[in-house]
Amino acid sequence: MRFAAIADVHGNCLALEAVLADIAAQGVETGDIVNLGDSLSGPLEAGRTADRLVGLGLTTVCGNHDRYLIEHAAGDMHSWEADAYAQLSPEHLDWLRELPFSRVFRDEIFLCHATPTSDNVYWLEAVSEQGHVHLRPKAEIEAFAEGVRQPLILCGHSHIPRAVRLTDGRLIVNPGSIGGPGYDDDTPYFHKVETGTPLASYAILEKTSAGWSVSFRLVPYDNMAMSRLAAEKGRADWSVALAGGWLD
Repeated sequence: MRFAAIADVHGNCLALEAVLADIAAQGVETGDIVNLGDSLSGPLEAGRTADRLVGLGLTTVCGNHDRYLIEHAAGDMHSWEADAYAQLSPEHLDWLRELPFSRVFRDEIFLCHATPTSDNVYWLEAVSEQGHVHLRPKAEIEAFAEGVRQPLILCGHSHIPRAVRLTDGRLIVNPGSIGGPGYDDDTPYFHKVETGTPLASYAILEKTSAGWSVSFRLVPYDNMAMSRLAAEKGRADWSVALAGGWLD
């Protein structure tokens, strides 16, 4: 079995198109792509991205920012959602409403956006009171995995590509973010996530006789066009992140 995992597109349609082209070049069919959520929120091209993803019919789960788009009133939305919501049609919102919290792909791969019980908690990373983002202790990672029987587990949310093998041999993989190479957040403490590159990140996973192999792929695209678009919309933070993968 061989398939591709994408996550955290965040309305970056140019990055999505580049990744889809790279996936096809690797010989992976569209039906062999899973999407781990947070597809539309952000100041970029939510409508175009939604049109593309709805048409593809990928196996997809709901992310926290997807949920915010359908749970929060328009006037109460965070700027990430408010920017995207104005571009979305009723059909796009219906698509989001139909997305499950988690699902199992081909009987042996567990999919969720963040953890099996929360869509807004980092699974593989923790944040210190000083705002340092670091690998979460193994015991905590394994505690989140209790009750998940599948040998391969996929999550997104942190935008950081990473693979962690559990004591019992199960593998957890975060493919990184297609569309958001840097952001800041104040939960649980103020912190920055910076990948240090503007390239779009995803992963190809393959089941071999020795177990699951993971290939993280970083794909170039016209990131400066998206950086300029963010700047035009008054989102300097997004513009800087999209330009280089850093926040300053």
